[in-house]
Amino acid sequence: MRKPLLGLSMMAETEFVSAILPLLQSNSVDVLEWSFDTLYHTKEPDWLGDLLNFFSENNRLIGHGVYYSLFDARWTERQNIWLNKLKKEVKKRKYNHITEHFGFMNTENFHQGVPLPVSLHSKTLQIGKDRIFRLQEALDIPVGIENLAFSFSIDDVREQGLFLDKLIEDTDGFLILDLHNVYCQSCNFEVEMREIINSYPLDKVKEIHLSGGSWQNSVYGEKLIRRDTHDDVIPEEILSVLPWVFSQCQNLEYVIIERLGHSIHLESEKDDFLKDFAKVKKLISESDWRDQEKNNWNKKVLKLSESPLEDTLLHKEQTMLTRLLFDSADVSLIKNQEFHYFKTDTWDTEMILTAQNIIKKWNPY
Repeated sequence: MRKPLLGLSMMAETEFVSAILPLLQSNSVDVLEWSFDTLYHTKEPDWLGDLLNFFSENNRLIGHGVYYSLFDARWTERQNIWLNKLKKEVKKRKYNHITEHFGFMNTENFHQGVPLPVSLHSKTLQIGKDRIFRLQEALDIPVGIENLAFSFSIDDVREQGLFLDKLIEDTDGFLILDLHNVYCQSCNFEVEMREIINSYPLDKVKEIHLSGGSWQNSVYGEKLIRRDTHDDVIPEEILSVLPWVFSQCQNLEYVIIERLGHSIHLESEKDDFLKDFAKVKKLISESDWRDQEKNNWNKKVLKLSESPLEDTLLHKEQTMLTRLLFDSADVSLIKNQEFHYFKTDTWDTEMILTAQNIIKKWNPY
């Protein structure tokens, strides 16, 4: 296989553009990933459109969705609008593929924050497949799913690889392996990164995400919680495992570095970002990329139900769970709640409290 293309997750903030300018001027950025739905309600700046168009015209643009919400148990007009806007976007620009996140985040009025995980269950799997089918039906390019950083329990961590494999099997989909997300799981549940990585279908990894994050103090002061905040350097633990990951992912095509646009202010932060890029570029160049035939993707004929699949009980429980988290309900109340689709009695107390903090941060009113 040829070595993967190294690129950036594009941000619209001026601080970010200033930081990456040396990379753009030296033609060091092989590919751009653009979260196309982040500016759905805002006019796209002309300079940004020109940059995205340039990469598109050179077959070096990939798309990353944020707000589709794969496991929302109720289908609303919001999803129809999202898909229609995506159809217009892929007509305007050529994307090599489109990706989305595992999890759900759009329940009732809670439209922002971290995607929350769902457990592997025949019904949640059906909902997820229905949403992927509808996303794939709207596109003539491959669709991939990204692993999640946040989990409530070690069971969620251990089963996510299998869940993702089952989700994408019918569409010939692929996986984004986000290594900082794995790092968060590893730190928060004290499991080796390699053990988690090995639980994923690595032959289906087409893209790798690299980023940094932050530490949140434990409410009990017992340990620090790792958060996927995209606002710091790539941890050395991730860089050290990267060559091994490269050797395991034989269908890898893209390596994308992520950093929030408003998190680069100081010259030292710019320098650190550029150093991270150089480190990853060096690791890619030093890895052994054996010749391998590229898998050709063909859109499969999918059998969609006339109406999107919904589940009233799952929607009710998603709504109740999100409300309990938003209201900072007592942990014991959440753990003792009789849910059908959520195994709250097995959830880690620290992760419940972390979810409450995240939802309150993103939905302050």
